[in-house]
Amino acid sequence: MLVSQPYDLSKFNKIREHCSHCELKFKIEPSFFYGSMYVSYGLGVGLSVSIYLFQLLLGLHLGMIQVFFLITGLLILLMPYINALSKVLWANLFFRYDPTFKSKHNKID
Repeated sequence: MLVSQPYDLSKFNKIREHCSHCELKFKIEPSFFYGSMYVSYGLGVGLSVSIYLFQLLLGLHLGMIQVFFLITGLLILLMPYINALSKVLWANLFFRYDPTFKSKHNKID
C-alpha cells in the first residue's frame, strides 16, 4: 500500500495509486487519508498509556518529567511506523480484500 517502508523519509507518507496485486484504487478522493489522523491519534494515546503502565510494571517509578521525555522520545522514534499503520487501518475500514477483483474488472464484455 505504501510506496516504500515507513522509515524511508524521502518517500514518507506516500501511498500507491493502485494495489500492485488486484489494481484496487487506493486514492478514492484527494483527502481520503486525512481520516487516518484520528487513527494515528488513538494509536499514539494507546502507546503512551502502555509505555506509562509498562514502566510502572518494571518498577521504575520515574518522575513526571522523565516519563514525559520517555513517551515523547518513543513517539518521535515510532512516528513513521504509527503513521503508516494508521493509513493501513483507516483504509481497511473502507476497503475489503477481494482476490477476484482484477479478474472481474478486466473482462471484456
